[in-house]
Amino acid sequence: MRHRKAGRQFSRNTSHRRAMLRALAANLIAHERIETTDPKAKELRRVAERLITKAKHLGPVAYTPNAELSVADRARRQAAQAQVGRFLRRFAVIHTGEESRTVDLIEKVFVDLAKRYRSRPGGYTRIIKVGRRRGDNAPMVIVELLQESETQGEAGKPAEAEKVAEPAPAAAAEAVPAEEAQAAVMTKPSRAKDKAEGEGEAEAEPKTAEKAATQKKKDEAEE
Repeated sequence: MRHRKAGRQFSRNTSHRRAMLRALAANLIAHERIETTDPKAKELRRVAERLITKAKHLGPVAYTPNAELSVADRARRQAAQAQVGRFLRRFAVIHTGEESRTVDLIEKVFVDLAKRYRSRPGGYTRIIKVGRRRGDNAPMVIVELLQESETQGEAGKPAEAEKVAEPAPAAAAEAVPAEEAQAAVMTKPSRAKDKAEGEGEAEAEPKTAEKAATQKKKDEAEE
């Protein structure tokens, strides 16, 4: 039986492995883009997406201001935050050049990420391969959270389809004059042909009369 075989062990005991995943999850949520090895990234995806899903299950309660919630909804959110806080540390420091700022990770998960992915059923992260690490030849990847513009990409497709479909009636209306013009072009050669035939018949009539008069003169001369 394959009991207790799920997941990668990384040659670490439980406490060491848990500490590693906690640090990776905190860095991913704080920076939204980190570089690590491929096996660690695949385990991190399982952990980080479960944290976001836990906040998403609250619905709008996760990101609604505290003053607008009822007592029951406040208790639900506080209980969910306590569950996430058992694994994820509370604060992280982000350094940008010479400046540094402190980010509340629990608040970011419930307010920012839960609202960003409220209409997405799963798959909040992306793994991009970047090659092998120099030294031990380990496969390196970049793990990043999807941005809000990428999560709303599917919502814009119907609008684009409507924009493409709108000119169709105008095209159908323009098709009628085009057909009439084509019919007019087709009739021009036939009219020209009829006119040429008429002129040919008119020219043939004098020639026939002259020929008959000449033949009559010849008959009289023979007599």
